[in-house]
Amino acid sequence: MKKQIAILSGDGIGPEVTAQAIKALNAIATKFNHQFQYKEGLVGAAAIDATGEALPASTIELCLESDAVLFGAVGHPKYDNDPMVKVRPEQGILGIRKALQLYANIRPVTAYKSLYELSPLKSRQLEGTDFIIYRELTGGIYFGDKKTAEDGSWAYDTSTYTKAEIERIAHLAFKAALQRKKKLTLIDKSNVLETSRLWRSVVRDLADSYPDVQLDFLFADNAAMQLILHPQRFDVILTENLFGDMLSDEASVISGSLGLLPSASIGNGYALFEPIHGSYPQAAGKDIANPLGAILSVAMMLDYFELKEEADLVRMAVQWSIDNLFVTKDIDPVNFYFTSTIGELISEYIQERVSGDVNLVNVELRKSTII
Repeated sequence: MKKQIAILSGDGIGPEVTAQAIKALNAIATKFNHQFQYKEGLVGAAAIDATGEALPASTIELCLESDAVLFGAVGHPKYDNDPMVKVRPEQGILGIRKALQLYANIRPVTAYKSLYELSPLKSRQLEGTDFIIYRELTGGIYFGDKKTAEDGSWAYDTSTYTKAEIERIAHLAFKAALQRKKKLTLIDKSNVLETSRLWRSVVRDLADSYPDVQLDFLFADNAAMQLILHPQRFDVILTENLFGDMLSDEASVISGSLGLLPSASIGNGYALFEPIHGSYPQAAGKDIANPLGAILSVAMMLDYFELKEEADLVRMAVQWSIDNLFVTKDIDPVNFYFTSTIGELISEYIQERVSGDVNLVNVELRKSTII
């Protein structure tokens, strides 16, 4: 298989973690005889510094010409701390979502047994936790009409959804459920919101086309509680933009580190893959950032390319790294490994160069030689 991938490393730790994700892709290409071609584009603060824009036209063109986009992170303190700045790094990712019409944000959440102690939840609550959130990304209250009175005495935001907007992401969620535990949970507030009633009606009708999938419903406030009390009860979660924004951030703490979580944003013919963490500028250039979220985003990209065996191998490599506690400083602040070392270890696992014990002395010296 031959694919062109747009690389938008962005700011802060973005270039470092993206580099490790590319190592994993290259290892997959070598093992399975694929060809992945990379072209880099500017986005975020790096793009503003170079062009004055957070998302230059050349970057949009690059993304439109590519088979997928691998995204790092955007953000820089010099923009965050100045309220008068009109162009901000975050406009880059928002612009890409609009330009590529990415309507579905997908976030898997997994609790790794060897890292249970890092989670704010108790171990008994984490056992078996493995679910995925499908969040509608381009509709709802964030994109509806809004207005504030000139005297500041009132304001309103309008939430609007169409049947077609709901159907297109619901189909993705049902198909994902078929490949997993065949359970789909729609999260809404249909007891009070008309848009939620439409969501429930449309999704219930679509369920007839997926008879093997068990469909249930939860109100958003109850779902927020259940994610903490019984996260293992969920398999595939489907929800609208506002609830998805809140619930996916809540769910992100379950694994114990933001650095572990990948995401995908899917549109009609376009897709973008990125770790959910921010640019973390304090760690930039120190080789201490966690690259596993970026590497797992590559696994989601391989799923998108319908390369299931390759995607599963990347996930196995990450699992192996975590099980052997080859982890970065965010997970183990004492016995940690460098960002680049983790990338090398993952790459060598994929290429089956792992046999026997790891030479820890070499690993500490930033060499990933396996003996």
